[in-house]
Amino acid sequence: MKHSILLLVLVPVFAGCNKEPALTAKIERPALTMVAGSAAAESGNAYSGEIRARYETQLGFRVGGKIVERLVDAGARVKAGQALMRLDPGDAGLQLGSAEAQHQLAESDAKRYRELRNKGFVSQSALDAKEAALKAAAAQAGLARNQSGYTTLHADRAGVIAAILAEAGQVVAAGQPVLRLVPDGEREVAIALPEAHLVNLKIGAPAEITLLAAGENAAPLAGRLRELSPAADPASRTYAARVTLTQPGPEVALGMTARVRFTTNQKSVGLLIPLTAIFQQGKQAAVWIVAADRSVSLRPVQVAAYRDDGAVIAGGLAAGERIVSNGVHRLAAGEKIRVIENGNAQ
Repeated sequence: MKHSILLLVLVPVFAGCNKEPALTAKIERPALTMVAGSAAAESGNAYSGEIRARYETQLGFRVGGKIVERLVDAGARVKAGQALMRLDPGDAGLQLGSAEAQHQLAESDAKRYRELRNKGFVSQSALDAKEAALKAAAAQAGLARNQSGYTTLHADRAGVIAAILAEAGQVVAAGQPVLRLVPDGEREVAIALPEAHLVNLKIGAPAEITLLAAGENAAPLAGRLRELSPAADPASRTYAARVTLTQPGPEVALGMTARVRFTTNQKSVGLLIPLTAIFQQGKQAAVWIVAADRSVSLRPVQVAAYRDDGAVIAGGLAAGERIVSNGVHRLAAGEKIRVIENGNAQ
C-alpha cells in the first residue's frame, strides 16, 4: 500500500520534468521619438532688456542746507530752467545782506577818497587801497548773491524726473544728488549678454528691437549695438551692453521691457532637434536613428550651434527621419524599441 502511494506521488513529478521550458518574450524598450523636420530659426538669440536713456543726470544743490520744498514728483516732465527743489534761504539771505552792506560801505569810502584825491588831501596809494577794497567787496557781494540763488534747484535741460533721491526736511551737503533727470534725446536698451554669445558681436552690429507693450505682431524697431562692457559682471558672469534705437517713436517710454535680436547672428541654418536627442561619443555628437522595423542605430551628426531651444544640426541628419528624442543613453545598437510619439505608443 505504501509503495503504491509513493508511485502516485512520483508520477506527476517526472511528468513535469519532461515539459519544455516556455520561451521568454523579448520586451521592447519604450522610447520617445520625433520626426526631424523643423527648420532652425534663423533669427538668432533674443535678449530681454529695459528701455533707458543714453544720458542720465544726477542733480544736486551747489550749496548745503535743509530742503524745505520739493516741487516735482517722479515721472514728471520738466522744462529747462524749471524750479525743482528749494533750500531754506535764511542763512544765505543773511550772508547776502552782510556782503551787500560791506559793498555799500566800500563804495562810499572809494567815492570820498576820489574827491579828496582831486583836492590833493590824500595820496594816490590811499585811493588805490580804497579802490581795491571796493572791488573785493563787490566780488564778495556777487558771490553771496549767487549762493542765495543756489538755494533753488533748476532743471538744466528738458526731460523727465526719473527718481527722487531726497525729501523735504532732509539736510543735504553741497553736490549731494537729490534728483535724477533723464533728458530728452537718445533711447537705448540695456541688456546682458552671455559669454558664449560674444563671438559674432561687434560694436555697430544691427539689431531688431521689439517692445513687449506693443504686442507680438508689432513691427520691430531698428537699432545698433553702441556699447559692450569689456569685463563680465562678477555675480551673473554676463556682459552689459547698450543697444541704441535708431528712430525711437513716441511709444518708446522709459522702463519698458524690450527684446533685442541681433540680425548678424542669423546664420544658423539646419534642423532643430532637442538637446536631449544628442548622444555624445567623446567629441563626436550622434543621434539614434529609428528604422522602419523600429530598430535603432547610432549616426554621427554635425552640430552647428547649441541654443536654449535645442541643437542646430548642419549635417548627418535628413528631414523626415525619425530619431529618439529622449532616453538616448539607455539604448544599444540594433535594439528594437516601442515608438512613443506625443504620448502615444506605436
